[in-house]
Amino acid sequence: MTLSNANAPALHDVAIIGCGPAGATLANLLAQRGLSVLVLEREAEIYSLPRAIHFDGECMRVFQAIGVAETLRPQLLVSPGMKFVDAEGHVLIDWSRPQQVGPQGWHVSYRFHQPVFEGVLRQRLATHPNIDLRLRHDVFSIEPQADGVRLRVEDMRSGRLYHTAARYVVGCDGARSLVRRFMGTELDDLQSHERWLVLDVLLKRPRPDLGDHSIQFCDPRRPSTYVRGVGERRRWELMLMPGDDPATITRPEHVWPLLARWVTPDDATLERPAVYTFHSVVARGWRNGRLLIAGDAAHQTPPFMGQGMCAGVRDVANLAWKLADVVQGVAPDSLLDSYERERSPHVREFIETAVRLGGVIQATDPAQVARRNAEMTANPQVFHTPQPALGPGAHDGGAFGGRIAPQPVFDDGSRFDDAIGDRFALVVRPDLQAAATALAGSRAVVVPATNAVLQAWLAGFDAAAVLVRPDRYIAGTATDEATLCSLLQRQLGRVAA
Repeated sequence: MTLSNANAPALHDVAIIGCGPAGATLANLLAQRGLSVLVLEREAEIYSLPRAIHFDGECMRVFQAIGVAETLRPQLLVSPGMKFVDAEGHVLIDWSRPQQVGPQGWHVSYRFHQPVFEGVLRQRLATHPNIDLRLRHDVFSIEPQADGVRLRVEDMRSGRLYHTAARYVVGCDGARSLVRRFMGTELDDLQSHERWLVLDVLLKRPRPDLGDHSIQFCDPRRPSTYVRGVGERRRWELMLMPGDDPATITRPEHVWPLLARWVTPDDATLERPAVYTFHSVVARGWRNGRLLIAGDAAHQTPPFMGQGMCAGVRDVANLAWKLADVVQGVAPDSLLDSYERERSPHVREFIETAVRLGGVIQATDPAQVARRNAEMTANPQVFHTPQPALGPGAHDGGAFGGRIAPQPVFDDGSRFDDAIGDRFALVVRPDLQAAATALAGSRAVVVPATNAVLQAWLAGFDAAAVLVRPDRYIAGTATDEATLCSLLQRQLGRVAA
């Protein structure tokens, strides 16, 4: 699919390099705000095999924002969670997920098939006439200039070389990001780099005995992971051990003996064997002038929390409203400096937690394993996903500023976000509605808490007003009209300066 627009502007508002999940989500978010968006992607088609397989309720809320949640929903599996077990089957960590709708207005954890998911994102791109998607187009030079960025591009289908330009360029171009290299950004190494064999299979018949929980097998003989996917898809991840040959271990004659405790060729078809190195790195410098990076270009995490793609979706949700406000003259360019300051410590906490969980499963030293098993069997841990606040930036901080706002679900099943669109939302006590409307102007939709659901939501913050950003993070709270005026001046007045 190519959505190349022959009437595209000579200077796009934003060029996105890479049309994976992060790039496609960012393009949809920006297009909704009316920006002209150029997307340049090297590959001709969506990669046909599974890669990422999990996202969370916060990501589903972003997909709700771009209008694809209901399309995605029939393609998803609500995940019951994960357990870490030792070689004897004792539970070391129970990370079960609730099966009811969570605070984001969606379930806490979903499994998905990435090719289908990316297809939904691309179908949504096709509904926006202000998106110019060019497949098989390779960027080879990036030249920042005073009023934009000049890109040199090869149309790989014809070999034609040309140049184009955009006010800002975002690299959603993966771990080997070209944009990151042109920015001169280096990576902080969090010192976790292990090679694993990843095996995706399709069951030939149902196997309920395998279970729906994901299992981390903390077996020092070969640490392993089992993941239930959608339909009959299943994944096993097996840590490479001394003596394994990465060049040959992906051959079927080596793979099936490794899977024999779970499945045989009579049970399943091997869809994809691949050796991966699970990295843990965070970029130092997510912005350099008009160049920015997001997703794997900015950070990489081991998979033990299933947060790799989630982090990229959070990046672009944070960045999209800021880019739109800057390009449309609502906010100063300096607002973009808050992007890394907010996102880097947030994603670092997830990566550091994944590294700690990886240390639990990847232990192979006998003494270390014995200590771990004794301590954790005596006191099994119940794990909860971290909920860190953003780093300092375009919010007030404190108890609630910089934290994701819950999404109320109303009695008729509708969700709060659908009523507010992609603007700031100011939820207020009814007695403050008139003052809030006058103070907020056109920068925020004012939502009076006139029903029990919103009144309970507001009471949860012990506040008279809560200002929610377009990315659904809290900008700040107020207790009366005076503090409301101050809040709006700091947040809406500041970005409008």
